Amino acid sequence: MKYFFLSEGWSIGRVWEFGGLWNEGAWQRKPQIEQTNLCILENNERLWLYRVEEAVIMVEVKAIDPELNRPASRSITNVVLKRLITAEQAIELLCKAETCFNKAN
Repeated sequence: MKYFFLSEGWSIGRVWEFGGLWNEGAWQRKPQIEQTNLCILENNERLWLYRVEEAVIMVEVKAIDPELNRPASRSITNVVLKRLITAEQAIELLCKAETCFNKAN
């Protein structure tokens, strides 16, 4: 598994695998991307830990206007995450965070 942190107010867009953009027809399913219950607070921003399957190499994320549930009108509206992290790196970041909490609590 691979991991990444995503700020609240952002959603997942396109996904890439080794052959290019994720093709649901070829894979016969959507990519496995799951938000975990773990979150860190960094610069007063909540960053949620996401888990993705090994086949995923890049993920596009988009800013969402929470009140309108559509793309936000910000200067930066989408970003491609090209460096997903390992479980060990995720644990290290969770341990170093000023504040870390579990959504279930």
